[in-house]
Formats: sequence, structure tokens, C-alpha cells
Amino acid sequence: MNKEKLKVLISDKLSVAAIEIFKDNGIQVDFNPEMGRNPQEMIKKISEYDGLSIRSNTKVTFDLIEKAINLKVIGRAGIGVDNIDITAASAKGIVVMNTPFGNSITTAEHTIAMLLSVARQIPDANASTHAGKWEKTKYLGTEVTGKTLGLIGAGNIGSVVASRAIGLKMRVVAYDPFLSLERAQAIGITKVETLVEVLNCSDFVSLHLPKTEKTKNLISTAELQSMKRGAKLINCARGGLIDEEAVALSITSGHLGGGAFDVFSEEPAITNPLFGIANVVCTPHLGASTKEAQEKVALQIAEQMCDYLKRGAVSNALNAPSLTAEEVPVLTPWINVAKAIGSFAGQVTENPIKEIEIEFAGAVGKLNLKPLIAATTAALLIPLVGEGTVNMVSAPIIARQRGINISEIRKDSNGAFESYVRLTVVTENQSRSIAGTIYSDGKPRFIQIKEINLEAEPQKFMLYTTNIDVPGYIGALGTALGDMNVNIATFALGRSQKNGQAIALLGVDNKITNSILKKIRDLPQVITAHFLVF
Repeated sequence: MNKEKLKVLISDKLSVAAIEIFKDNGIQVDFNPEMGRNPQEMIKKISEYDGLSIRSNTKVTFDLIEKAINLKVIGRAGIGVDNIDITAASAKGIVVMNTPFGNSITTAEHTIAMLLSVARQIPDANASTHAGKWEKTKYLGTEVTGKTLGLIGAGNIGSVVASRAIGLKMRVVAYDPFLSLERAQAIGITKVETLVEVLNCSDFVSLHLPKTEKTKNLISTAELQSMKRGAKLINCARGGLIDEEAVALSITSGHLGGGAFDVFSEEPAITNPLFGIANVVCTPHLGASTKEAQEKVALQIAEQMCDYLKRGAVSNALNAPSLTAEEVPVLTPWINVAKAIGSFAGQVTENPIKEIEIEFAGAVGKLNLKPLIAATTAALLIPLVGEGTVNMVSAPIIARQRGINISEIRKDSNGAFESYVRLTVVTENQSRSIAGTIYSDGKPRFIQIKEINLEAEPQKFMLYTTNIDVPGYIGALGTALGDMNVNIATFALGRSQKNGQAIALLGVDNKITNSILKKIRDLPQVITAHFLVF
């Protein structure tokens, strides 16, 4: 990686201090902050560069990556990586890095600013005063002291918002299925068990969670009806978490008292149902836009990229483990096992995680376990906190922030398999384990779920069910899927005992929609059903 003339392109606006970091490391820099808005120019030039440093304007597409014949690392100054085709980058061996914690304080402060702005109707009063009006009695505000702030999501940013709100003498409650009671108590907030509960009791509701298939339009008509009359809704997290048309209707009808929004389902937001409504504060995605935050993430990403290009060190990578060259061929198959069992557990866990235990049996226990533990933890957390927020480096930190204890066990091989990895996830309600190993083809296999033996190779799309072990279930499930035009690729079964609890893990060719999943859950033999993506 240490060739004579390493070259980096900065294609978005980035602090000039970052340029000096590259130069101090002997790396040539082309600073062209407007190039990111010109994809054709990027495609023509990208082959010249070893590194690409970006923010949100540059779109790192499949076509761009195909032309990036020398590119080794993409550095995103910030959290979001929606503008990067990570799959294409991984296929080309390009490391993708971000700075997951650089914007936390800034975004939290913007949330509080938006909360106070909507509480006191400051933007509307400001516009009125600039227009030469003196409408002192029109803009009657609301004190925040003594009011309840409801947080939907209490991770890194949400917990900072909570501390600032507590400083304003607000009562803070939070709904976060993966927030432990101990963590909630430590940061001085009250944990509630359901989304409806936090909506019912809050004067202000603020969202702090990633956008995933599960959280898309999390707040829509039914949820808005659950909110207190006159309550105010704030979203400085991700566009698409709220149904904007439903929110606009709720505010104009007088049910909600207002709202403050920094993010929108489509950006740049030139038009939006929320625009032009009284006491709706809108800003153009400014959550991370402070001088301090911009400086911090710019310096951080420059240092990370230099460490990788000059010394091979990997930090905050979303698609690359921290491995030496000698370890790669040995550890990579086991990392794939770790990712598979972690992702499985993360997608089926629906309660706050208190502890995870990772057991390494046989030969795998003699390897460098840090990448395996990190890979397992990251894969477990991604379905819960969202891609871009967690990776192999940040996973242990995020786990600690959420009060999750991580332990490891090394033991001699036991049972039918000479070597395997077993993940046990302990929640407030139950303990669930899943084990995996490598077969002779070098590919991962699930070998045990909930202490029930089975053998299944991870597929891109899978259906996992627990059911009562009674005759006719296989036929009923197969018929139901066939009737809904879902083709079964693989089918693995296991049971604890005759007439006891059984499990099925199916590879399928298509995505399973919520409506299909509901029909499967309605089968009389089914206890639970989950659609999984690997």
C-alpha cells in the first residue's frame, strides 16, 4: 500500500485542516469540493486516486466504483453512508470508513434548539416582526420546564438530548426496545415499554433512531392519534421515520400543536406537505452543521484514511475487519460464521439485551478472537441500531452504551462438531442461543438454534418459524407459501422432542412482505415467524 505517490480526492466541502493532515503524511491531495455534484467528471477522474474523502453530496455509485481501479479507501466525514454503494465497494476490495460519533453533540444541540423554537413559536414570531407587525399576543408560547419529553430511541444522540433536556428541568421518558433498565437509570430517564405509552404521556416527542424497514413511517395516523392534544413532534434523525402527510394533517386539524423537522423523506426538500404550516419549524438538514462538528469529522476521517493508506490500520470501517495479512485467510470464514449468527440473533430479538455470551469451541478458540467478537456484536446490533451507525470497531462501544455485557468462553470441542461458535443473547424475558460452524466447502452453517439441532446454510432471504410439533405443519407452511407465490429454496427442520416445540429455517427466493408474514403467523401451528435478510 505504500507506493511513492499516494493520491486522495476530496470531492465535497471539507475543512481545509484535513488537507494538511494528508500532506503531513506525504499524500497528494486534490481538493475539488464541487466535483461531487458532477458524477460524469468523477467517473472520468476517479481512476487517478487511492483514496476518496466525501460528505453527503458525492454519490459513490456502482458505475463510479467500477472505474475506481486504484481506489483503496472511501472516507465519509459523518455517519450516513446512504450515498455509498458499500456492496460494490466491498466487491472491489475498497474499505469504506465513516466517523460514527463525530456529530453526536451537534445533532443533540440542534434537537434542543428545534424544541425550544417550536415551544416559543420563534420562527413565526421572527417573520412577523421582520414584516413590521407587533403581534405580541398572537405568539403565546409553552414553557418546557416541568414538561415531558418523550424520546423514541435513546442511543448515542438520544442520551445526549436527554441530558440537555434534564438540564432544562424536563422529565424525560424513552421508548427503546434495546435500552436496558440499568442504562436508563444511569442517564436519569424513565423507560417505557411501548411506543404508544411514550406517545400518550409526552408533551414533546423527539425521534432518535435509524431508518430501516421496521422504522419507516413509524409515526403515522394511528400513532399521531395516540399523542396528547397539543403535543409537538421533533425529527432531527432521519427522513422517512414519519408520515409527513399524516403529520401535516394532524397539525392543521389542531390535534398536534406543532412540529420541528430537520430531515425529510426526500432531500433536498423543495416541496413538502409540512411546508407553510403555522408553528412548523423546518431546517435543511442542519443537525451536523456546526463549525466544530465539521472540523471534528474532517480531521478524524483524514487521520483514519492516512492510517490505512500509510500503515494498513483500519478504523471505523463498515466493511472490513481489523486483521493482519497473515490472519485474513484463516479468520475470514469464521468471521462469516460470526456475522451470520449475530445477524440472525439481532433480527429475531425484540426485547432489551442485557448480556451476550460468545462461546468458541475447538480450534477456533485458539485464533485471534477480537475480530470474531467484534463481528458477532456488530452483526447483532445492526438490525437494532441501523447500518452506518455500528461497525466492527464501534460495536463494543455501542454495546457498553446500551448496558450490554459481553463475555467470551473458550472451550474444547464437544459434540458432533470439532469447532463452532455459539452466541447466547440474554434479554429481560429470555435467553436464546444460536451456533454455527464451517463446513468443508468453507461456507458457514447454522447448526443449532435454541438448543435444537439442525443444519442450514445462510441464504439471502430466509424464513424462521417456531411451531408446535404436530403432523401437517410442513405441508401447511409449504402450501401457504406456494399460495402466496413464494418459492422455497432450502428447508431445515429441528425439534426439542416429539410433540414439543419445533423450528423451521427456510431459504426463499423472494422477500417476504408483512402481509405474507402475517398469514404465516396466522397458521394455527405457528408460535413465531420472522423474515430474515443476510
